[in-house]
Amino acid sequence: MPDFADTKVSLAGQGALVGKAITAPSGGAFLARVAGIDVTTRVMNGVSISVGNMVLMARMGSVYWAIGTTPAAPVVAPTPPDPGGDDDVSGDPAPAPKPTVTTGTLLCAPVATATYRSGWRSDGDPLNSFDTYQGRYSGSNFGRMTGCAFYGTKPRSLAGATVTRATVKLRRLSSGDFAARTATLRLVTQATRPAGAPTLNETTSGPSLAVGATTTGFVIPNSWAQAMVDGTRGGLAIHVDSDTPYIRLAGRGSWSAAWALTISWRRG
Repeated sequence: MPDFADTKVSLAGQGALVGKAITAPSGGAFLARVAGIDVTTRVMNGVSISVGNMVLMARMGSVYWAIGTTPAAPVVAPTPPDPGGDDDVSGDPAPAPKPTVTTGTLLCAPVATATYRSGWRSDGDPLNSFDTYQGRYSGSNFGRMTGCAFYGTKPRSLAGATVTRATVKLRRLSSGDFAARTATLRLVTQATRPAGAPTLNETTSGPSLAVGATTTGFVIPNSWAQAMVDGTRGGLAIHVDSDTPYIRLAGRGSWSAAWALTISWRRG
């Protein structure tokens, strides 16, 4: 049987080849077509070849050998591995994304500063821009005073946030002696000046200030500012249940930054 391999492109050096059986084996050989070339191919023992088979071939020197036939494509796709078995390559589920955390600060100027003494004082300054007093001036026939700052609805704009820090700006003006005196801070229920006396609640020590001294960042309890954010409280005050110390702190009419409240907050 003739070999036409040398009359066409050489297949030498191509390693394993796949060809198609053109004839049935006869005398241990058959004709196979490889890349358009018809070559005489010998059959390895135990290999069965039929016309039309796709044959896996190897070349040894100048001799081509059929070493097997290639199987047909599977009729049914292989079953995918069991997701719960050892072949599971899906990996662990992706972790939940970390919650977004936002932070910020909110400056709350008081909507009113006022002093209550058996009624709201208006001698010399408007009621809602009055300086804030605590105690009673020595020898005065008037009652003890409570100075208040009301913050309106602005703290509530942070509803749902967590307060991380809160500070207030205060300045002491002349009244009483000139030595450093400590104001007593109170948390007030109302967010705006009521018609009658303010409702006083929690208490803490305020700053110790001499006349003319200023504090621009006196820290108040986080829980106080949180109560304003949550809407259960609305203002701050200075008040003592005695005549002394008699203290006057600036209101809005004397100092534009008086009682300015800065709330630091976090969400997430």
